[in-house]
Amino acid sequence: MKQPKLHPRNIHINGYDFPFLIKASPELLPYVTISARNEQTIDFSDNQSVKQLNKALLIGYYRINFWDIPDSYLCPPVPGRVDYLHYLADLLAKENDSTVPTGKALKVLDIGTGANLIYPLTGNSSYQWHFTASDVDPVSVKIAKQIAQFNNLKFDIRLQKNQSNIFTNLIKPKDTFDVTLCNPPFHSSIEEANKGSERKWKNLNKKSNKEVKEKNNLNFGGQKAELWCPGGELQFIKTMIDESVEFQEQCLWFTCLVSKKENLTSIYKAFKNQNIVEFQTIDMAQGQKVSRFVAWTFYDKNQRQAWAKNRWS
Repeated sequence: MKQPKLHPRNIHINGYDFPFLIKASPELLPYVTISARNEQTIDFSDNQSVKQLNKALLIGYYRINFWDIPDSYLCPPVPGRVDYLHYLADLLAKENDSTVPTGKALKVLDIGTGANLIYPLTGNSSYQWHFTASDVDPVSVKIAKQIAQFNNLKFDIRLQKNQSNIFTNLIKPKDTFDVTLCNPPFHSSIEEANKGSERKWKNLNKKSNKEVKEKNNLNFGGQKAELWCPGGELQFIKTMIDESVEFQEQCLWFTCLVSKKENLTSIYKAFKNQNIVEFQTIDMAQGQKVSRFVAWTFYDKNQRQAWAKNRWS
């Protein structure tokens, strides 16, 4: 069976070009090995290997010359994150005569940007969008600001001081956003996050069960706020939907990744409870994994087209 691929515009659709990446970032070379298929690869169960790969990708494809995060912070795979951005661009293009809107006039709000700042970095490079990014962790905000500053990127990076809130006390009265995005904490507790860690190790076929229990470390790292929250991703998204009502006139599309397909029924019910004008689920195929995000808006089709004409033309 043919394996599903990334978005057609995703520059990583054909896999990793290691000779190119090593040339872009020679620091990657010590982490590159030869697979059983006699192909260059890295150990995806190793934090440092993944971080060096990300550095090379950001330098080689996105013109990000400085990027670094502490070892304990989430180090996400760039190709999958970029896929979300391309599907968001398609969503916005539907309101814009099938043309993807580009340029700094388009405003994006990234909820939970993390220390890695991946969405603003790659989204600005790919589409020149302007990003406002937020996080509940002061250290993540500090590191994200440093990354933006060192790359001369004028992002607005904000600390959400109340961890119970998402949009509330973050979106200011004069803010207007064309779209929001979010990769929510998936788990409901540290125990559940640790079980997820064990599954990742087993799937990577790198550690025995005994070694998994001893190390108990997610291969992509991650702090508490990045991995879990009370109620898990479902409660997080429900809170996001409830809070979006207050800011319905300040944002065209709200969106959020959903890792667990079984949560969709409850999410759809939450949309209906808030009288959302339109909502949809957009599937994304990434190798053997199928992921998705939900999008919702308080504007009807004519209002959305008027929004696009007034702001993006």
